[in-house]
Amino acid sequence: MNKKLSLLSAAVMAAMLLAPAAPVQASLPFLGKNNQEMPTLAPMLEQATPAVVYVSVAGSREVRQRVPDAFQQFFGRGQGELRREQPFRGLGSGVIIDAKQGYIVTNNHVVQDASEIQIRLKDGRTFSAKKLGADPESDIALLQIEAKDLTQLPLADSDQLRVGDYAIAIGNPFGLEQTVTSGIISSLGRTGLNEGLEDYIQTDAAINSGNSGGALVNLRGELIGINTAILGPNGGNVGIGFAIPTNMMKNLVDQIIEFGEIRRGSLGVRGSNINAELTQALSLKVNRGAFVGEVIPDSAAAKAGIKSGDVIVSMNGNPIESFDKLRAKIATLGAGREATLGVIRDGKQQNIKAKLQEASSGQIAATQLHPMLQGATLNNSENGVEVTALESNSAAAQVGLRQGDIITGVNRQRVSNLAELRRLLEKRDGSVAALYIQRGSEQLYILIR
Repeated sequence: MNKKLSLLSAAVMAAMLLAPAAPVQASLPFLGKNNQEMPTLAPMLEQATPAVVYVSVAGSREVRQRVPDAFQQFFGRGQGELRREQPFRGLGSGVIIDAKQGYIVTNNHVVQDASEIQIRLKDGRTFSAKKLGADPESDIALLQIEAKDLTQLPLADSDQLRVGDYAIAIGNPFGLEQTVTSGIISSLGRTGLNEGLEDYIQTDAAINSGNSGGALVNLRGELIGINTAILGPNGGNVGIGFAIPTNMMKNLVDQIIEFGEIRRGSLGVRGSNINAELTQALSLKVNRGAFVGEVIPDSAAAKAGIKSGDVIVSMNGNPIESFDKLRAKIATLGAGREATLGVIRDGKQQNIKAKLQEASSGQIAATQLHPMLQGATLNNSENGVEVTALESNSAAAQVGLRQGDIITGVNRQRVSNLAELRRLLEKRDGSVAALYIQRGSEQLYILIR
């Protein structure tokens, strides 16, 4: 262990000698025994750790339990499951990104369904937090507290990160407050871990349960990512952790602050990752990128001049290695923003500017459709508009909506997507709207006024 520590100390010292000067950063030494300079992270952490907070939540979630076939006669045929509210408590971490406004970023899964959110600072002060908005697909949530004398973390440009850069994780694993672990950036642009929007930083800095929503910082104490997930056979740390890059987080937070919701960007292309078969079949001269198989008519891509057969290899000067990464970058950049795409066409590279449209299939703030839908997260599905998440005790829950419900019609008119649902609700002119709901094998109406 001493040998490993000495090797790490030597590596850190070498990195510090190459690092540019800064007022407070990890390269500041202290004098040990015999006035020997020793490398330490302490000066940087003394500045950074007050910006990382302890998040505790309480609430209730709907629990579903399948009814055995032998007992369905007591509950009615077709009633395949029982539903009940179950209280829960949880903990996690958060990062203050704006001391003046009291903005705190955490993971959506930390605060989802929570009716009570408490924030405890390093100095012991405790505050109730308000959730301003969240994005389940990217697992980001924005909270706000009313407090003075807060410390915020400066944001680094996460597009400038490199594999091998030092990374320090700060959080509250298993409730152990203000725990610090260190490592390096193991990889960048990780995707395919779940079905959400992914462009993860991978790190071997130890991340465990309770670290979710905490900070991943560089040697200058700048925020480079929000810790969000681990990969391990038993749910514990094995040196494979993931963080949401700061730039991706900031794009989403800016949308929540400005609009109160996430406004997904849409380029309007369908395609796939570049692979050996595609490269050989189409005589492509690139090995990585997002292959454009189809351009949607009247989309941002069509208006910008992107064509099927193009390979997108960069966006705003940053490499695009896969179609999944392009999807995540476009969606989180936001509607109305401009993206400069590096495109290879016929073996030659060119830059094409596209103004992103609003995605018709993305998440939408339900309150923008109707006040009685507050608390529901709605997304397009194959058969209509699905309630993919539902806050307990919200207006949507009180009118009878359940997670997993699919809205297929309004006032006897068919609904196949969010755009149609919005249009039909806007046309009702204050009258009652009857939502036609598909719930498992059942069909029912829910009235909203």
